[in-house]
Amino acid sequence: MTIGGMENVEVFTAEGKGRGLKATKEFCAADIIFAERAYSAVVFDSLVNVVCHTCFKRQEKLHRCGQCKFAHYCDRTCQKDAWLNHKNECSAIKRYGKVPNENIRLAARIMWRVEREGSGLTEGCLVSVDDLQNHVEHFGEEEQKELRLDVDMFLQYWPPQSQQFSMQYISHIFGVINCNGFTLSDQRGLQAVGVGVFPNLALVNHDCWPNCTVIFNNGKIELRALGKISEGEELTVSYIDFLNVSEERKKQLKRQYYFDCTCEHCQKGLKDDLFLGVKDNPKPSQEVVKEMIQFSKDTLEKIDKARSEGLYHEVVKLCRECLQKQEPVFADTNIYTLRLLSIVSEVLSYLQAFEEASHYARRMVDGYMKLYHHNNAQLGMAIMRAGLTNWHAGNIEVGHGMICKAYAILLVTHGPSHPITKDLEAMRMQTEMELRMFRQNEFMYHKMREAALNNQPMQVMAEPSKEPAPALFHKKQ
Repeated sequence: MTIGGMENVEVFTAEGKGRGLKATKEFCAADIIFAERAYSAVVFDSLVNVVCHTCFKRQEKLHRCGQCKFAHYCDRTCQKDAWLNHKNECSAIKRYGKVPNENIRLAARIMWRVEREGSGLTEGCLVSVDDLQNHVEHFGEEEQKELRLDVDMFLQYWPPQSQQFSMQYISHIFGVINCNGFTLSDQRGLQAVGVGVFPNLALVNHDCWPNCTVIFNNGKIELRALGKISEGEELTVSYIDFLNVSEERKKQLKRQYYFDCTCEHCQKGLKDDLFLGVKDNPKPSQEVVKEMIQFSKDTLEKIDKARSEGLYHEVVKLCRECLQKQEPVFADTNIYTLRLLSIVSEVLSYLQAFEEASHYARRMVDGYMKLYHHNNAQLGMAIMRAGLTNWHAGNIEVGHGMICKAYAILLVTHGPSHPITKDLEAMRMQTEMELRMFRQNEFMYHKMREAALNNQPMQVMAEPSKEPAPALFHKKQ
């Protein structure tokens, strides 16, 4: 079964997993298997005034829709492109008198499109919205309650002159959003800004060690190969971050996506020994390890609280103390050590304490490289940040090495045209030039660097996010 632009894949029944997609030809690392525009998508409630509702780019000055005063656009072009999808929304918001939440806005946009085009297959789609899984029957009590609230509010918002859908169909659409919503990121891929439904992508099954990755680039998602994929091989992506023991990943997948993961890494517990790694010489007792895990969990809770209140010096203090206590017990691949290293290096960079941050960032990258797939997008982004931190700290050789490594990964996961890859290419060229200068005359290099940094404001790290890094799939935790 192939459809225009989707000739590289076909739908098949994956053993024990329902439908899936497989490759109809061979692919190499960095190949785009398919690209897809959202069937429908919306900007998050918290960002509706700073992100364009058409292209999802973050902009300082946006034009507002003169009718509903809600939708914001980069310019007239984006506004014109949006009209087909915004027209019904515009009059519904005016009639309703307020703006409903993102879930309701997305459900309404999907149903207005169904009203316009019918509920069958749309051009370029391998599956219709009607045929996507909704998992409503697996909802727990809390989810059922939220669903009822969403449906009630939807019915108040939905205009009487629009096509009227059954309660069952409306519930189906909310279920589809709940388990197939994909997170859209801003143009640099650093912040989650919206959620959309992509029917073809929804057919791609999960694997904790997948052969593909998904990236949102220039208004569409791209499914990209992480390595060699043979003809007939199933295409997989990871719905969650790999950085956890198999038992915890399985629990998360069951809770959020309602299935039991049977991938090789979960079945064999691969890398679990590293995630729970302890020092070898001398090996700590099980009792000591247990106590340290509990202490680490308690500290991480305190860190979350301090972070949410913007108390960054307190965060650093808690991280330092905990890392010091972990030192004789945990190995550097231990999940609790890595979580702290990630937080403390990010916060110290923000506080411009680059020297100390660079030391933690290097330890973090060493641990990550033993755990992640060598072409993992999160690994690439982490190495990029660590490279920048080391460059700021004046560790030009380490910084340049990391920036090159990150660039090689992002060429596969994001591709050369993605804005973050272009940024990284510019950094790579700059650090290469500086490294040459450094090797020719170290003293002169430091003098020139000092002068350059005094003359121009240093590129300061963004404020540490109070949110976790954007997850691929949009799920209520």
